[in-house]
Amino acid sequence: MESVRVPVAIIGSGNIGTDLMIKVMRKSKHLVMGAMVGIDALSDGLARAKRLGVPATSDGVEGLLKLPNFKDIKIVFDATSAGAHAHHNAVLQAHGVQVIDLTPAAIGPYVIPVVNLEEHLHSTNINMVTCGGQATIPMVYAVSRVAKVHYAEIVASIASKSAGPGTRANIDEFTETTSRAIVKLGGAERGKAIIILNPAEPPLIMRDTVYCFAQEGADEAAICQSVDDIAAQVAAYVPGYRLKQSVQFEKITADSALNIPGLSKRNGLKVSIYLEVEGAAHYLPSYAGNLDIMTSAALAAAERFAIEKFALAA
Repeated sequence: MESVRVPVAIIGSGNIGTDLMIKVMRKSKHLVMGAMVGIDALSDGLARAKRLGVPATSDGVEGLLKLPNFKDIKIVFDATSAGAHAHHNAVLQAHGVQVIDLTPAAIGPYVIPVVNLEEHLHSTNINMVTCGGQATIPMVYAVSRVAKVHYAEIVASIASKSAGPGTRANIDEFTETTSRAIVKLGGAERGKAIIILNPAEPPLIMRDTVYCFAQEGADEAAICQSVDDIAAQVAAYVPGYRLKQSVQFEKITADSALNIPGLSKRNGLKVSIYLEVEGAAHYLPSYAGNLDIMTSAALAAAERFAIEKFALAA
């Protein structure tokens, strides 16, 4: 007998939405595709959904409401844009649907599965931060849970080819949302986020650098262990997530204190963490780890909602 699964819909038939659809169909234990929603009738995502037997509409969220099976859909992923999400969320909340937001709109609480998903299982809208946030904030969190972090800065370098129109239209939101989440979720006093679109050919796999400026006397061994533990937890749902080398440390003494904007001069321990995120290539090329980590994190969150909110067995 086939196990019961929670029907889900995806709004946004671009790269992220299509990759997420494939993940739901191939990997999910508790979810089943209920609908693919877009606004471009000729998009590859909608065409692929139809070929796979998934109900599809090119009439946006209003078209979703008109689908015969909408009443069965319990979770909706929004993979459109920050601007469009406010309208989508208002419509869906009126129908009591659980919303998982893959845009930088941040209407709901920021969620990174390994950091704080359990705290927000009763939130009707959760925000998956950004691709850079999903990759790097777990590392800031790993440091901050064993040492006070005065400042954290992340640099996300992604292949230009993996940055579609939605990503490019939301660059400002990316930096602002990620910077705020570094503080709110990562635990740093101050945070800064930088994204680089790398035009190299052949395209490079997503690389992320995390700099944390921690308190003087922080335990280096404890930081290394914490980083390794959290990296392994992320890799459980993003198999291509890995540390590129051992954590690097540099002691900053009082006579060479760093001038951190907004925090004045500080001495302490500089922690450098280097990451690589290789995509699973379910739909997109393996170099598009930036997209893969977003869809993988969203899927992990939805699976947890299916267990907690809709009472499916783990």
